[in-house]
Amino acid sequence: QVQLVESGGGLVQAGGSLRLSCAASGRTFSTNHMGWFRQAPGKEREFVASINWSGGSTYYADSVKGRFTISRDNAKNTVYLQMNSLKPEDTAVYYCASRARAVGKYDYWGQGTQVTVSS
Repeated sequence: QVQLVESGGGLVQAGGSLRLSCAASGRTFSTNHMGWFRQAPGKEREFVASINWSGGSTYYADSVKGRFTISRDNAKNTVYLQMNSLKPEDTAVYYCASRARAVGKYDYWGQGTQVTVSS
């Protein structure tokens, strides 16, 4: 069982930055692949970024490429999402997720953290 707790959300002006954190419980964190997703009001949840177990491979949605950076610290059981040059359309609830395999569905999800970007 893996428990994920996101933090770091808040209200920021357009052009600003936020860093989200996702703290994971369980001894399997260092072998799990992690992802960030978001869901805006009235929209479906969408993929934002992912990182493999070692941190050596990362993937981004086109909408955030060049602005967001995903990273992880396996010693701290934490994955991060650094968000720069934020836009109002980045407003959403952000979720982190974990999976044991490199592909396929994510097995565990956090409760989400709200990010609001004002124009």
